[in-house]
Amino acid sequence: MKIETKCLHSGYAPKNGESRMIPIIQSTTFKYDSCEDMGKLFDLEAEGYFYTRLQNPTNDMVAAKIAALEGGTAAMLTSSGQAATFFAIFNIAAAGDHVIASSTIYGGSFNLFNVTMRKMGIDFTFVDPDCSDEELEAAFKPNTKAVFGETIANPALIVFDIERFAKAAHKHGVPLVIDNTFATPVNCRPFQFGADIVTHSTTKYMDGHDATVGGCIVDSGKFDWMAHKEKFPGLCTPDESYHGITYAQRFGKEGAFITKATAQLMRDFGSVPSPMNSYILNLGLESLAVRMERHCSNAQKVAEFLQDHPNVSWVNYPGLVGNKYYERAKKYMPNGTCGVISFGVKGGRDGAQKFMSALKLGMIATHVADARTCVLHPASTTHRQMSDEELIAGGVAPDLIRLSVGLENVDDLISDLKQALA
Repeated sequence: MKIETKCLHSGYAPKNGESRMIPIIQSTTFKYDSCEDMGKLFDLEAEGYFYTRLQNPTNDMVAAKIAALEGGTAAMLTSSGQAATFFAIFNIAAAGDHVIASSTIYGGSFNLFNVTMRKMGIDFTFVDPDCSDEELEAAFKPNTKAVFGETIANPALIVFDIERFAKAAHKHGVPLVIDNTFATPVNCRPFQFGADIVTHSTTKYMDGHDATVGGCIVDSGKFDWMAHKEKFPGLCTPDESYHGITYAQRFGKEGAFITKATAQLMRDFGSVPSPMNSYILNLGLESLAVRMERHCSNAQKVAEFLQDHPNVSWVNYPGLVGNKYYERAKKYMPNGTCGVISFGVKGGRDGAQKFMSALKLGMIATHVADARTCVLHPASTTHRQMSDEELIAGGVAPDLIRLSVGLENVDDLISDLKQALA
């Protein structure tokens, strides 16, 4: 099936007389006829459900749809994108380990890695996504366990060279983890370029309507954990907290990563989405392909308008001819990138605030990738915990305005921008 069809039909196939929409199994608990039947679930010898903190049928149906969209073998929903990012790394890295990450990732992810996970004993090296091969090679250590990047950086809009980083990661026997939130699987399929694990903040384009917070982790099923078993004892040696199961042996390349994340991390951290939230997410997924087409076409026209406006000092959008990442975007995202534009207005920080206050359609919000146009000044909001040096290193200029172009008529959006810039 093509991506548009998968958005509608993957993950759930109703049988004769069953509901067309996925059912909402709004239950914490599942009943069994015998202790033996339930015991098989706890030993991971049978499929089924016993407590929604670990797994729920509604959640799993939606996760299966996202796995199909990405071309993966298994997926797990989380209660937020931040939880998905944390689980994806913590599933393979522990105290004393090291991870390489792009320096231009979302501010919340940067803070998670640079502050919170450092307190847990995990070391991080942040590299410029445009670093030289020599600089990238120098970042690896004997205890490196993963490489992390974003398909399109939020809000710097740097297009990540997935193939190059995947080759470097695989040379050192570690997986490449990619946050594919901005591009979505409609516009980019990181597994096709060598990525091993994909994460999403489903709160963004996948939901697309300000309706539900969520996240997802998808496994490509291609990384051979047992080939590097000395690096990944959590997957390749018995888990004594779960009946001595060795995940990589029992579930193979296709299922080990997500099974461990579910049976171990979700069990202990409990960052599970409610079935109702997953149902709402599925409604967004059904229209994802058509919405992304409109987001991208609107953003392209808006970026071209801003580029020619005398009160705009600079514009960054990968779809613009002449943009630093135009050719790379064509390689990885030939049908469009996303609906997010970064730009600066004359007058710096003060000018940015005056411009944003004058908008009538564009709403000032910490949100992005929504059906409605949103605007944000990251340096004073989402990235305010970062120093000026960290902001610049992360590709966030002090005057940067992040404009998330929505689904409104593009002429109305341009009219609003025009009057606000005036």
